Amino acid sequence: MNTKEKEYFLEIENYIKKNEINKRAIVSEENHSTLNTYWNIGRLLIEAQGGKSRAKYGNELIKTWSKDFTVKYGKGYNQTNLKNMRSYYLLIPKSRSLSDQLTWTHIRYLLPVKDENKRNYYINLCIKKNLTSRELIKEIKSNSYERLINLLK
Repeated sequence: MNTKEKEYFLEIENYIKKNEINKRAIVSEENHSTLNTYWNIGRLLIEAQGGKSRAKYGNELIKTWSKDFTVKYGKGYNQTNLKNMRSYYLLIPKSRSLSDQLTWTHIRYLLPVKDENKRNYYINLCIKKNLTSRELIKEIKSNSYERLINLLK
C-alpha cells in the first residue's frame, strides 16, 4: 500500500471506528430507556393494583390492559411481559441501576430467582464477566451459585 492509499485507509478506518462507537452508544441508551420504562410500568401496575400487598390479585387488570397495549404497541406489552415488568419492579430496587450492565433478556432470566443473595450473585457475575444472556442461562442451569456456596462450606 502506498502512502496515499494508507492515508485513505486510515481515514476510512476512523469513520468505521466512530460509527461502531456510536452504534454501541445508541444500543446502550436504548437499553437504558427500555429498562427504565419497564421498571416504571411495573411500578405503575403495582400502584394501580393497590400496592405491593395486593398486586398478586391484580392479574385481571393486567389481562385487560395487555390486550389494549398489545393492539396499540405490539406483543412487547402482552400479559406475560406486563407481569414480568411488575416482577422487575418488585424484585430489583430502583437504587440499583442495572440499565447500563444488563438487558431486559438478562432481567427476565433473573426474575424467577427468588433468593436475593442468589439473584445478586448472578447479577454481579453478569456485570463482572460481561455475560451474555445465553451465558447467564448456562450459569443458572449449572447451579454455579450453589456450587460456590458448597465450596465455601
